[in-house]
Amino acid sequence: MTLRPKKMDLLRWLPKTIVLTHGPSRGHALYLTFDDGPHPEHTPALLDLLREQDARATFFLIGRQAERYPQLVERIVAEGHQLGNHSYNHPVFNALSHAEQWAEIVRTERVLAMFDGRTRHRFRPPRGVFSPALALRFAWSHRNLAYWSYDSLDYQGRTPDELAAQLRQRPPVAGEVLLMHDDSDCSRRMLEALLPEWRAQGFTFPVLPVH
Repeated sequence: MTLRPKKMDLLRWLPKTIVLTHGPSRGHALYLTFDDGPHPEHTPALLDLLREQDARATFFLIGRQAERYPQLVERIVAEGHQLGNHSYNHPVFNALSHAEQWAEIVRTERVLAMFDGRTRHRFRPPRGVFSPALALRFAWSHRNLAYWSYDSLDYQGRTPDELAAQLRQRPPVAGEVLLMHDDSDCSRRMLEALLPEWRAQGFTFPVLPVH
């Protein structure tokens, strides 16, 4: 695996009305995104770090986890972060029918709306898997699938120090959307070192633009 997978380069050529891989680069922005939460142990510590570093992020939440830990979702919203939809059960998405995929999305939309009052949220498919039919359905409803341009590789089982060193060797650039996860402490430990460095380099950390 690489920090900038070739698949992301290909997806970047699709219209942003179908797939979002990058955000606006103005303000030297980097977009932090976290999948698979909220987690009762790891999400609070991550939120503490983001608050200390005055950074905002987009959290692509699993619907059942949001229902299980509502206080964490409330805190995410209260501290200025953005909620994203990552399905209700995080299933193997390509094993589902289109109707079943859509049901996962709609169910999670209803859960998230209880916390931020929004009826539509950016959707990131579990494991990044989506069908042309799903992409077209989103485009037809004037929405896009939320992907990423830069993969932190925090799920590979390597140490945070090793991963942070790799990110320094091939650093992100303004406008990139960073894929991370908050179901372990790996990303948080990486960011403890990297966020101050990136801030010193002039980067800012806003949420993804609302579509």
